[in-house]
Amino acid sequence: MSGTYEARFRIWRGDKGGGDLGDYKVAVNEGEVVLDIVHRIQATQAPDLAVRWNCKAGKCGSCSAEINGHPRLMCMTRMSVFDESETITLTPLRAFPVIRDLVTDVSFNYEKAREVPSFVPPEGVGPGEYRMAQLDVERSQEFRKCIECFLCQDTCHVVRDHEENKTAFAGPRFLMRVAELDMHPLDAASEAGLDRKRTAQEDHGLGYCNITKCCTEVCPEGIKITDNALIPLKERAVDRKYDPLVWLGNKIRRRGEEAG
Repeated sequence: MSGTYEARFRIWRGDKGGGDLGDYKVAVNEGEVVLDIVHRIQATQAPDLAVRWNCKAGKCGSCSAEINGHPRLMCMTRMSVFDESETITLTPLRAFPVIRDLVTDVSFNYEKAREVPSFVPPEGVGPGEYRMAQLDVERSQEFRKCIECFLCQDTCHVVRDHEENKTAFAGPRFLMRVAELDMHPLDAASEAGLDRKRTAQEDHGLGYCNITKCCTEVCPEGIKITDNALIPLKERAVDRKYDPLVWLGNKIRRRGEEAG
């Protein structure tokens, strides 16, 4: 793409009661992203178009939408990836209720975040006294890059296609949070009586995930959610529940506690 050209956009307009796609023709300049075009449509044709955005730098996760059916950040999707003759369709995230136009109600995600037990500090170690080797934190450090755009939550078919699963399934973003804490070298959850692997399976719906990697494919930060978080967490949960040596050890331990 070079210079300025006129693009065709179809943008979903409506609210929870319903709506339809509106057609717009708009000028596109070299180097622009989809969010630039949405702002131009707001400024020149549709001042009441609702869209959520903040940083415009791919770090806040606010401008998530579906662009030609693919969950993406509007501020990180360059117009140059589309053919100039192509009609670009913008719709709100499908997995969450529409508030208005491109803005959805993502409160489901914050509810799930509150359900994940927080980091448990080791006994006798105060704030500022934590010491960890870089080697020990490298695995979970990747997950801290998450900007909570919720694109992974939106594209996960367990959430996207089955509304009834939402009560029992936290989704990839928050199962990744459980994995991060379970891998944390200083997390003392087990000493406090909290089994993160058990809660992942029983409370957060880890078993619903069938590792299709769709969450990894849409992550704008390139986090390998499936390979580095969900699969290892599944392996740990299975080891805990089905490994015969673990089972025998737990049985002996319980008998010892009963005898004592």
